[in-house]
Amino acid sequence: MATVELTDANFEQIITGNERVIIDFWAPWCGPCRQFAPVFEAASEKHPDFVFAKVNSDEEQALAGQFGIRSIPTLMVFREQVILFSEAGALPAPQLDALLEQARTLDMAEVHREIAEREGGGPDAGTA
Repeated sequence: MATVELTDANFEQIITGNERVIIDFWAPWCGPCRQFAPVFEAASEKHPDFVFAKVNSDEEQALAGQFGIRSIPTLMVFREQVILFSEAGALPAPQLDALLEQARTLDMAEVHREIAEREGGGPDAGTA
């Protein structure tokens, strides 16, 4: 599967319209980004249940800024519109595969419960 070019215009549609998305924030002048590109492309072929997206941080500065991208490449994994992973640096192919497998098998009901507790003050919020 080819990668998708992610922009401010299509970001929301891609994230909300797909269960699993991995994003590579990159720039054309970045050597490590260029070295990582074939690894990212190869992984897109091995993991068709993920949408592989790339954000050119030079062209999409507002989008990169929205996520606090300070260093590239930066990888970000979304599942059910939740950021599960965000880290600067390219990953070797085996680590990228392991990350995607971990994201695939994560218990999202538990993740959503933890988020609700954090945002709502916990399951006992409002009781004294």
